[in-house]
Amino acid sequence: MKITLLLLGKTSDARLQSLIEDYRQRLTHYVPFELVVIPDVKNAKSLTQEQLKAAEGEAILSRLTPAMDVILLDEHGREFRSIEYAEWLQKKMGAGKDLVLIIGGAYGFSPAVYARANGKLSLSQMTFSHQMIRIMAIEQLYRAMTILRNEPYHHE
Repeated sequence: MKITLLLLGKTSDARLQSLIEDYRQRLTHYVPFELVVIPDVKNAKSLTQEQLKAAEGEAILSRLTPAMDVILLDEHGREFRSIEYAEWLQKKMGAGKDLVLIIGGAYGFSPAVYARANGKLSLSQMTFSHQMIRIMAIEQLYRAMTILRNEPYHHE
């Protein structure tokens, strides 16, 4: 089983990119992990929000296979405490399917991407920039792995 974090657009802040890379390297000690960055849609400023979501959706869907367990990071998704998230992740890993967590664009996901998803996950009821949520998502994956291994990173 592999975990993939799929992102739209590159991380523009070098400090955030450095943190993401740090946690990416840490994660590879626990589970096969891949960070996939889909390039920004060209001429996005000339598109309506719906056209942009559709174009982003096509790019996302082109990276998925039917066998993948696709979870959208979405404000309306299920919320967990970190320990609950670790338990949820363990069940997902036990199922044996490759898990793909997707962070969408600024306007969310297209209806086609929602239709393909196997679930939705919310990291918080608060709103964060798409740049910040990347580090939060990857850090929570790392935290979950340390919880599952009873390592001292997470404290109750």
